[in-house]
Amino acid sequence: MSANDTNLRRKLRNRQKVRVAAAPERPRLSVYRSSKYIYAQLIDDTTGTTIAQAGGKALKEGNKTDSAAAVGKALAAAAIEKGVKAVVFDRGQYRYHGRVKALADAAREGGLDF
Repeated sequence: MSANDTNLRRKLRNRQKVRVAAAPERPRLSVYRSSKYIYAQLIDDTTGTTIAQAGGKALKEGNKTDSAAAVGKALAAAAIEKGVKAVVFDRGQYRYHGRVKALADAAREGGLDF
């Protein structure tokens, strides 16, 4: 099995857990991590639309972990502005540590409940 196959299996396994745990009224906070940046978006799976998003070059602050925390805070602010407080965290194929954990912690501090 290649690394890509392992990552895909992990991603699909985690997505299935999120769908089972999530109530339909809770949007999914999806995380994508590239080598330089981190992106996050709130997705309403019932309609297939993106509610809010944050990430990329605009929120580059200090090191990568600081940037991830800035993305989490920005996403929380955008979500609360749209009236969303409760979400389900979808980490995808990434382990819950480092940048992904920093983003989640900052989103919690910003007012999101998951």
